[in-house]
Amino acid sequence: MDYTAALFEQNRLLGELIHRADQSVRVPTCPEWTLQQLVRHVGRGDRWAATIVAERSETVIDPRSVANGKPPEDADGALAWLHGSAGAVVDAVAQVGADTKVWTFIGPKPAEWWIRRRLHESTVHRADAAIALGADYDLSPELAADGVSEWLDLVTARPRSDAPPVLEDGLTLHLHATDGDLGPDGEWMIRSSGGSVSWEHGHGKGTAAVRGRASDLLLAVLRRSSAGGEVEIIGDAAVWANWLARTPF
Repeated sequence: MDYTAALFEQNRLLGELIHRADQSVRVPTCPEWTLQQLVRHVGRGDRWAATIVAERSETVIDPRSVANGKPPEDADGALAWLHGSAGAVVDAVAQVGADTKVWTFIGPKPAEWWIRRRLHESTVHRADAAIALGADYDLSPELAADGVSEWLDLVTARPRSDAPPVLEDGLTLHLHATDGDLGPDGEWMIRSSGGSVSWEHGHGKGTAAVRGRASDLLLAVLRRSSAGGEVEIIGDAAVWANWLARTPF
């Protein structure tokens, strides 16, 4: 997948959605935010990632310190700012080199990691905007499936803590996308052992299974199901409910 092209496309679609919308509209899936705050979050997040990459930072940078971190008040200016935010990430990676190691919240990663992360930040927050505005929302099966995989990478990279595990030892969760010609990339087996959670592509019988279109699966794992269709839960529904409760976006 061309993550750079996909990032620009999702950024463009988000911009089209919010350009002439009432910026004071509340976003129900981000209860403390208005649409204006959501846009600022996405754009500032892109510029934050760009700053980390451009400075080859090995430590976290305060997002509030990022230059040009707020969009202009006028609609056209805010749209240009949002588009420039995605471009800043891509330009920073090109400048330092895709393989240059930089800080991320799951440990040092190649700079290009941030392009994929910002891409999927945009896909989910475009869903938030669509929900707020009552607009249609969809993703290609391939992009949605990659979003599921990227999210599972983040969840399973979390360090152990005193909080209840996202999946109890010995339990398995199977996710199955029912659309597109995804092959193994459309199925995920999630397991827990010794307090650590891991995942791999593949088919198997889980303690619980969740089936649906890839875009609906992505929205379901990110607790944005109201933007898409339904998913089918098979087996122990409590396993799925616990997973959602313990893996907030």
